[in-house]
Amino acid sequence: MYITINGTHYWVEQHGHGPPILLLHGFTGTHHTWDNFVNDWNDQLTIITMDLPGHGKTDGNTHFTMESVCKDIDHLLQELGMERLDVLGYSMGGRTALSFAMNYPRRVERLILESASPGLEAAREQLTRQTKDESLAVEIERYGVKAFINRWQELPMFSSQQTLSAEVKQAIREERLSHTAEGLAASLRGMGTGIQPSWWDYLSTFSGEVLLLSGELDEKFTSIAQNMEKAFQKARHIKVLNAGHAIHVEQPKFFGKIVTEFIFPSEE
Repeated sequence: MYITINGTHYWVEQHGHGPPILLLHGFTGTHHTWDNFVNDWNDQLTIITMDLPGHGKTDGNTHFTMESVCKDIDHLLQELGMERLDVLGYSMGGRTALSFAMNYPRRVERLILESASPGLEAAREQLTRQTKDESLAVEIERYGVKAFINRWQELPMFSSQQTLSAEVKQAIREERLSHTAEGLAASLRGMGTGIQPSWWDYLSTFSGEVLLLSGELDEKFTSIAQNMEKAFQKARHIKVLNAGHAIHVEQPKFFGKIVTEFIFPSEE
């Protein structure tokens, strides 16, 4: 269904019954990235998925920021009658989930971050990344989505996905190709790692439980997760063996098991 917030028509889906959880996808993804999780766990959880601005079926305002999107999510949850819930985000969606938790901590029961970061610490790093993201945005606008995705899917970060079945790889590619150049460029400019606030100095202010997930083969985000674990009040980091950046895609059953055990801890 569509829910319109501040001129943006958000595509939102709600599945199942049980404790509510919001799932946020990564850059070039859509709500479909969570299909396996939804199918496996909708009998125990109320699962809310959505397409973030610039992605999938969500359309409308192309001038958005991480802060404005988090504000929209707060309004969206009000529309759905959700007062407090678990939030899970992957990569860009993880940065969004963290930003939402920092801005609206009363909304977040538990926070689950997969292959995510709190942004960049140094101003110089932020400016360098902003320049890089602007170059990517211009590239997408100039040469189109297909040319960009052809290069994007070959990044070392996604090399572990080469072992996936041809069917799964094709589904991922089709999902990535489903976007518009305008949408992806706007996402980089408004919600890129360089332009978003850095949360490193504020992680200790979040009092809720946090689960940090990274793939063993994704050394960069494993290192980030290890440092985040030290900064949060109540965080646990799990490094998943034989997995790269997208654990929920590469090992969906194990991913679901880890997440649900965090949500429903054993009483033993």
